[in-house]
This record gives sequence, C-alpha cells and structure tokens, in this order.
Amino acid sequence: MGFYSRLSFEEREEISRALAAGESLRSIARTLDRCVSAISRECRRDGRTRWSYRAGEAQREAFGTAHAARKPRKLEKNLPLRAYVLAKLQQEWSPHQIAKRIREDYPGDATMRICQETIYQYLYVLPRGELKRELLKGLRQKPRYRRKRQVLEETARLRKIPGMISIEERPAEVADRSVPGHWEGDLIVGPHHRSALGTLVERQTRLVLLVPLKQKDMISVREAFAKAIRRLPARMAKSMTYDQGTEMRDHKQFTLDTNVTVYFAHPHSPWERGTCENTNGLLRQYFPKGTDFNRVSLDQIRHAEKRLNTRPRAVLNWRTPSEAIHQLLR
Repeated sequence: MGFYSRLSFEEREEISRALAAGESLRSIARTLDRCVSAISRECRRDGRTRWSYRAGEAQREAFGTAHAARKPRKLEKNLPLRAYVLAKLQQEWSPHQIAKRIREDYPGDATMRICQETIYQYLYVLPRGELKRELLKGLRQKPRYRRKRQVLEETARLRKIPGMISIEERPAEVADRSVPGHWEGDLIVGPHHRSALGTLVERQTRLVLLVPLKQKDMISVREAFAKAIRRLPARMAKSMTYDQGTEMRDHKQFTLDTNVTVYFAHPHSPWERGTCENTNGLLRQYFPKGTDFNRVSLDQIRHAEKRLNTRPRAVLNWRTPSEAIHQLLR
C-alpha cells in the first residue's frame, strides 16, 4: 500500500455500489487497497450511515472541506498581540520568554495571551525574506557538546595558580544565591587565542558585565576586570568564582584592588560556574565562534550587554536582570 491520498470520486462510486450490494467494509477495503478504517470513516462522516451513503454527495462535501478558507492565525487577527510579539522577537527574546513576560505586562487583558508554540508556528510559515531572517535571530542556538580534554600532569603542574582559594571554601551564601554581589567570571576567546572578551555574571540577578580586553595576559585581564568591578556599589562586589585559567594568576592583586575574593572551581568542571557558562552560550548569538574580538567595537559589546540584561528570565519570574538589580539598589 502506498502513501495515503484522498479518496477519488471513482473510489467513492465503488464504495456506494459495494454498499448497495451488501458487501462488508473489509471486502471494499481489499478491493480498493485501502485501510478498513479509511472506508469506515468515509461511510460515517457527517452523520451518514452505510445505508445512506451516496458518492456524489460525499464528493461535494469532501471538496468543500478541502477548499474551505483557512481559519486566520491568532497573530494575524490580533494586531496588538502581533506587534508585541514582533517587537520582542526583534530584541532577540525567545518565544518562551515572550509567552511568559506578556502575562506580566498585560495582567488584566486576556486577549494578550499566547503560547510559545503558536509563535514558533507563525515564524515557520512566514515566507522567506528579510523579515523572517530578522525574527529567527531570536531563536536559540542548538546545544554544543564539549569535547573531552586530557591534560598532562606536567602541564597541570605548570598551570597551577599560587595561593588560590578553592570553591569548596566559598561561603554558603554564595552557593545558594541568597545574597547579591557574588559573581562568576570567564573569557570568551577568539580564533587562535589571539583575542578575548571578559564576562562577569552576578549569580543572584544574572546581570551581565562584558569586559573589553586589549590583551589576554594576566595583567591586562586583572586590570580590566578590576575596572569593571570598581564601577559597582560596594555591596554588589563581594566575590568572584573563576576557572583555573592562567589569566587569573594575579588574583591576589585583584583582591587588593577591589576587595573581591576570588574562588577557583575544580579543573574541567564548568557546571561549577553554570551561570557564566550559560551566559557565554547566549553571547554566541552576537559573537559567533570565530569572532575576532580585536575587531569588535565597544558599541557592539555594549549593545550585546544591554540585550542580555533586558531579556526576561524564568529564574527571575520573568523579570529582566536590569529590573532585578534596580530593585535591589532602590
């Protein structure tokens, strides 16, 4: 039996004649090389019975159903809702974020409700063109899988950071995110490790600070991170969790400059800095793999920082990091 296709008028005539002759549905199905269920549905559609089935009437009804006008999609008939959704998509919000945040922005308006699946369906049926490309930018990338790395004992010994404080000594208030002011830090590295961008993420509010770097040596990184931290209120700068990258070998001077204690995660344990790892993944939407950060302008960096900080987050009950931090500082 081949792929399913609609019954033809000739098949409906055969069904009508066979029913009049008293043949069973199974016999008709074998003759037409169709499923019994398909013949049964055809005979009982729209309240008909096998005794009242007529081929001409069934053909007219089937043709009318197939050519009936499509029901307008929700985003086609609700213009304010469509304007809201398109505006947020152009800000790189995901459909999930839009569907959750609209309830906060329009708490008493039942017409301003939409599920993420409806947004996805609307996007995928759009005709190809600039608008579709622009809107699809808000959809997240597919997950990238990490490759396992093996580090020789001698290399690990040379990379050892003097005087580092283990993540195991981090206070409980850092681990449970009960107090703001604790950060995670990392670098996004360009091709051939010749350029980099620093990332700092506050663990409670998920606020992102992007740190431009002229070089990725330990002095340049320490000075740039310290400059970013010093712009913060004192109660928002308490600690930073970092991996064991050699760019943070100067952590003792960093602590003297900022009064921020640095805790180091275990080797090859990115989940211990999951907030920063997740943020780095989101940043690849703006700075894809292979980006040379020496050619990225400060305006581009601040644009990406603003976009991330004005996206609603599920973990913040669909507030944005900017809203969360402003509420803390009031």
